[in-house]
Amino acid sequence: MSVYDFEYTSIENQPVRMSDYKGKVLLIVNTASKCGFTPQYKGLEKLYQSYRERGFTIIGFPCNQFMEQEPGSNQEISEFCSVRYGVTFPLSGKVDVRGETAIPLFQYLTSQKEFQGFEKGLKNKTFELMLRNRYKEGFSDNQIKWNFTKFLIDRSGNVVSRYESPVEPMSLAGDIEKLL
Repeated sequence: MSVYDFEYTSIENQPVRMSDYKGKVLLIVNTASKCGFTPQYKGLEKLYQSYRERGFTIIGFPCNQFMEQEPGSNQEISEFCSVRYGVTFPLSGKVDVRGETAIPLFQYLTSQKEFQGFEKGLKNKTFELMLRNRYKEGFSDNQIKWNFTKFLIDRSGNVVSRYESPVEPMSLAGDIEKLL
């Protein structure tokens, strides 16, 4: 099994087969428009522009599961991303990425790469404490913890790496280059 076995619905409400991305390096990200990490859209777009000619793409999956930080309609999300951050990479329609209602693609991604915790630093420690309080025993599971969790996929559809919300997109450039 690989990411190519899944489908999603685009933000324009069109079915998309992940197999359409065969041979590309992918970065799959759950996103939100009203999150402290929302400015990461800028770095994601920069990565996309830097590497898309070499067979790289990003797919954003807007999600409203984390403190309702993605309340808008698909049209409002699309307009926000385009106008505010100049996003040109593909977006899905709004989805769930955590729990029993998570779309199958995200159930698969979280089964392939475990949650490893957050990097060191006071800001990350504070974020971790907030999430531990929110999820209690569930904090240690492999589910998505928050917006802007990122999964790097190689050209064969294998999940190579998982990066948690605080990881800035531009810090992934070296890992992306290795796969290109």
